[in-house]
Amino acid sequence: MTVVKTNGHLEAYAKAVEDRTIPAGQELKAVLRRLMEGMDGEEWLYDTTEADRRMAFMEGVIRLTKSPFYGQPMRLMLWQKAFISAVYGFRTLDGLPRFQRVLLLIGRKNTKSETSSALLLTDMIIGGHGRDIVCSSNDDLQANILFQACDTMRSMIDPKSVDTWRNQRGLKCLINDSSIFKLSDRTRSKEGRNVDFAVVDEVHEMRDNVIVKSIEQSQSVKDDPLLIMITTEGVVNEGFLDAELRRAREIIAGEADDLASRRYLPWLYTQDSEREVWEGNRENRLWMKSNPALGEVKRWDYLEQQVDLARQSRADRAYVLCKDFNIKQNSSEAWLMPEDYSYDLPVDVEALRGGVLVGGVDLAETTDLSCAKAMVMLPGSPVKHFLTQYFVPEGKLSQSDDRSAGARYDQWAREGLLKVCPGNYMDVSVVADWFLSLYQEHGIRPYAVGYDARFATDFIQRMESYGFDTEIVYQSPEVLNTPIKMIEADLRSHHIAGLSDMDRWCLSNACLKLDSRGNGLLVKADGLHSRRIDGAVATAIAYEVYRRHRSEYELIVSKL
Repeated sequence: MTVVKTNGHLEAYAKAVEDRTIPAGQELKAVLRRLMEGMDGEEWLYDTTEADRRMAFMEGVIRLTKSPFYGQPMRLMLWQKAFISAVYGFRTLDGLPRFQRVLLLIGRKNTKSETSSALLLTDMIIGGHGRDIVCSSNDDLQANILFQACDTMRSMIDPKSVDTWRNQRGLKCLINDSSIFKLSDRTRSKEGRNVDFAVVDEVHEMRDNVIVKSIEQSQSVKDDPLLIMITTEGVVNEGFLDAELRRAREIIAGEADDLASRRYLPWLYTQDSEREVWEGNRENRLWMKSNPALGEVKRWDYLEQQVDLARQSRADRAYVLCKDFNIKQNSSEAWLMPEDYSYDLPVDVEALRGGVLVGGVDLAETTDLSCAKAMVMLPGSPVKHFLTQYFVPEGKLSQSDDRSAGARYDQWAREGLLKVCPGNYMDVSVVADWFLSLYQEHGIRPYAVGYDARFATDFIQRMESYGFDTEIVYQSPEVLNTPIKMIEADLRSHHIAGLSDMDRWCLSNACLKLDSRGNGLLVKADGLHSRRIDGAVATAIAYEVYRRHRSEYELIVSKL
């Protein structure tokens, strides 16, 4: 028996997981079984003395930094105690720490940052003399979250900065000369460090291993280096986290057994299937597999609301699955389902006579497809009536790539959906002429028309000459996320009228790309540039103009 001393937390947690008292995914179960087997092996010792010192300091000294628990003593949950016991409890036969690299994959709002900040500060104060400790992430803002939490905890312990202090370079413990500093992708010099312990936050955003590799190299002279990576799942395809999870899962499956793998601790809170998300509730507690703090810190009603949102919106669905349940999402995937836009609700342009429109245009390069959308509402109705015109230069009609992607330009031109402009190049000012025709022929006057900055100069000048107001709508996730969700909701409620076959083709081609904050942007599928999305983008721009001026626009409509 190689157990020297045990506090029993890891064993208690493993037993509760095994007998299903605590729900856990198969990946964590496999890790815990392997750790239990390791206690009886000949390669490692298990001694929780160092883990106990740290947990005693965390619970006895450290105060929490986040509302609604601000200022309260830290009380570690069983999963935290088991995790810390595993990280610091397993030792080599020489008494050095076994684990040098740790990956904690856990749903958001489960105290990963607060736990990590407490471990960082604890190491600075009681970890030893002259230690360099790092708060790290992909960017300064995220690295600063850990650092600021460390400093807030420090100021509660030592409000007069008698034994510790902070300056522009970092935090310092005067008793043992140990320090904490930040390191991110923007840090100028990442080499030349001498790091003992580092926590790297939100590694899902990293496209490469530059930061992690720099930290590892700086630890090469240490007997007891420790690198903990904490994260949720992400949407970056083939980024650093994808590679790290492949390695972690090889270790869990027993497919990697080299020394580096034996000194790597993967601690993954994951669901066993997406079905558990939609079938989960408080009674069966399936959501706890990726949310171990659920019911103690993370609120059940919060997660219930998030799942409800995910049922209603594609953008919310991808973000919730990724961030709350650690189910990997592609950086871009189909935005809508065919049933969302397959209904037929025609527009009677005469019923819109004398109305007011808000518009959106997607102006492509002079050799490509463009789209103009006019959205008109009627008093007392939530339906958005869309009049649409596509434009393409004559030279584009013969391009086989678009035809193979489903484009039927010749047919759409005969139906009047597509205006073919003579020659190989298109003058985008003709798009402005179309808005003028709506006013001249049907009395539908523009309130405002949105455009993206690219290729818009001639369009803007022509619109100004007609006395029509335009405004810029940047194609960025921050700008278009809300209108994208509004479109989804209105399509599912059949509140968008006037969809044509050409519109449906564009909607079917549109993919939703999420940024790290869960904001969505409409893009083409990777590598499928012939699948045009101009109609979808123009609709989103029109909705953004509507969102900006909704109160005033609807007031004007109500008086028609």
